[in-house]
Amino acid sequence: MSKLIVPSQQPNQEKSVVKVTPESANWGYVGFEVYTLAKGDKISMDTGEQEVCIVLLSGYANARTKQQKWNNIGQRMHIFEEIPPYAVYVPSGDQYEVEALTDAEIAVCTAPGKGTYEARLIAPKDVRVDMRGSGKTLRRIHNILPEDQPADSLLIVEVYTPNGNWSSYPPHKHDQENLPNEAYLEETYYHRIKQANGFALQRVYTDDRSLNETMVVKDGDVVLVPKGYHPVSAPPGYDLYYLNTMAGPVRTWKFTNDADHEWMMTQTV
Repeated sequence: MSKLIVPSQQPNQEKSVVKVTPESANWGYVGFEVYTLAKGDKISMDTGEQEVCIVLLSGYANARTKQQKWNNIGQRMHIFEEIPPYAVYVPSGDQYEVEALTDAEIAVCTAPGKGTYEARLIAPKDVRVDMRGSGKTLRRIHNILPEDQPADSLLIVEVYTPNGNWSSYPPHKHDQENLPNEAYLEETYYHRIKQANGFALQRVYTDDRSLNETMVVKDGDVVLVPKGYHPVSAPPGYDLYYLNTMAGPVRTWKFTNDADHEWMMTQTV
């Protein structure tokens, strides 16, 4: 198995099914973890030097921080309802607790924080929905924590790619500190596949091909993108979801397309 794939496992004692830390990924910014909770289960944590965005992938929950509390948040019972989620932003130097009111799936996205912003609820109405691409590159985007919303480091988006389509396409990268043209951003892809036994394909490659991997991705896998271009394909019959967590030294999404494929930006494919 590729070292870029972190597979989901059965829930451990803490209810975690997949976990990425800067140490395990051998990078400096992004952390990511998913919990599967039964009704009544709780997770809690001090944020320390990290800012956190908790994404309620499915189910209903109560959430609280040191100063704030939100009861009975949730809207979708399954990721593939394709409606925006609830999320909670928590700054560094704070703490959080999430209590599941139903079976729930919770993603916890982390990156270095400065304590600049207060904890807040991100409701579905706050999540901008975009359709990106056309033809076989059409996909649905939910901007959970985009660049124009306050945070110190984190950028978070979820993407729905219909079966037979491509996304993160044409291939692009964000692995150089070369502003205003390109920003260095580490990225995780948390993949879910609607149909049982399905799969997706993801390629991660650099111009010099020192990194050049094409991976078979299964439901629940996380793919690490430390550098390079990273297109994704959803095979016919298998609808794909992924949650992206990005962070780097400057909080801006500036990227470079693969010059070999940039011509497709003007085409319907």
